[in-house]
Amino acid sequence: MARAQAGDAEAFGLVYDRYVDQVFQFVSQRVRDRQAAEDLTSETFLRALRNLDAFRRPGGDFGAWITTIARNLILNHHESRFEVPVAEHRDEAESGQVPDPAKTAMDRLTHEALLAGVDQLSAPQRQCIILRYLRELSIDETAQAMGRTPAAIKAIQHKALRALRGLLPVGVVMPA
Repeated sequence: MARAQAGDAEAFGLVYDRYVDQVFQFVSQRVRDRQAAEDLTSETFLRALRNLDAFRRPGGDFGAWITTIARNLILNHHESRFEVPVAEHRDEAESGQVPDPAKTAMDRLTHEALLAGVDQLSAPQRQCIILRYLRELSIDETAQAMGRTPAAIKAIQHKALRALRGLLPVGVVMPA
């Protein structure tokens, strides 16, 4: 690590070779799209390379550090999936399907209210909701992704859903 931090590209290559499979496996278990998993794995190592100076623990666990980078990128990836691309709406119109304007408006308002509510949750609660409901991970998978016990995930999820219900306007129904 010291050689890689000193700018030795070959040393970083050795670090990459040692950890790339571990990181890819971690990412691909949480992102079902292989291309996205490959992209996130590449971005993980790019960020690690850019921030090698931040890894200052002599004898520290580089695997844990780089897994944390990957975990953060996965969360960003999942959060970005909350946004509904404009192209989807255009595709519906071009296919000849005429969406019900009232339903479209209610769906949009519900979507916006949920996003606003999720944004107000604490970081662990937001991460838990994204993993459980957007990625549809099990309690055990969420626990593994967040580095917590299943019991802790159940508690975080319960508190997050209770908080989210309190943040949503009257009439907005949370997805089951």
